[in-house]
Amino acid sequence: MVNAPRFTWRFLLPQYWLLWLGVTLMYLISWLPYRVLMWLGSKLGRLLFKVMKSRQKVARRNLQLCFPEQSEAARETLLWQNAEESGKAMFETVIAWWWPDWRVRQLAHFKGHEYLQQAVAEGKGVLLLAAHFLHLEAAGRVFGLTHPSVGFYRPNNNALLDYLQYHGRSKSNKYMIGKRDVKGLIHALNEQEVCFYLPDQDYGRNRAEFVPFFAVAETATTTGTLMFANAANCKVIPVITSRLPDFKGYQIEVLPPLQGFPSGDNKADVTRVNQWVEQAILKHPEQYMWLHRRFKSRPDPDAPSLYQ
Repeated sequence: MVNAPRFTWRFLLPQYWLLWLGVTLMYLISWLPYRVLMWLGSKLGRLLFKVMKSRQKVARRNLQLCFPEQSEAARETLLWQNAEESGKAMFETVIAWWWPDWRVRQLAHFKGHEYLQQAVAEGKGVLLLAAHFLHLEAAGRVFGLTHPSVGFYRPNNNALLDYLQYHGRSKSNKYMIGKRDVKGLIHALNEQEVCFYLPDQDYGRNRAEFVPFFAVAETATTTGTLMFANAANCKVIPVITSRLPDFKGYQIEVLPPLQGFPSGDNKADVTRVNQWVEQAILKHPEQYMWLHRRFKSRPDPDAPSLYQ
């Protein structure tokens, strides 16, 4: 049983007033046309990148590490495109959490229904591999219109924000499972649920293998994907999400299930996962979350940081 965060009267205390003010403002802004929201987001993103120098530095370093063959000018262009996408993501959160279904459907484009339907027909759950694209909040909402799913997420330390986040992300989906609730996700998979899982960030040295990711030969990559695939009656199916040009919305592209996965060779299996993530990123590299310190964990814990 999942215990969803509930509204409590303490959310009306003064300590939450500033957050309520921000939430109210964002809700009102959410009613603007989609084109306007995306334009505002692109401007806000550039402004925030100029102010948040540390995040700008992380993103620039990630691009340098992943694409050393590109010129500095090309990477810098990509960096500022990514800044605009990051700003759009803020407004995509309000789209995902508060837009009515009829507005979201106008932005929804789906490919690969048959792979999910086949898994369900076989009595399988689906471990749906997704990557941290900046538009993921909106894409998750779009996905839920056709295939209501279960999310694996990090609960927020702020109780009110956690309440809003949980119920916002469940708007057209089923429910959310905290990232530490491993048994809960396995149970959901065994109940034939479609469960989002994002294996593309650095979750530390525990339960990880160091394998290639783009040009970085040894990148800490979680073996959680293999653990869930082994423990549950499920298929592992990748999904690529993207924001379409010309304000057409979002495309959800479900790919065929991974065959012979897991194979029993952890390094080979997580390398395969990273190769899929690379494939997804290269479709729209400007839309990926380059702000994350993807390479913070090193094989040698005493080695200097790649972000120094």
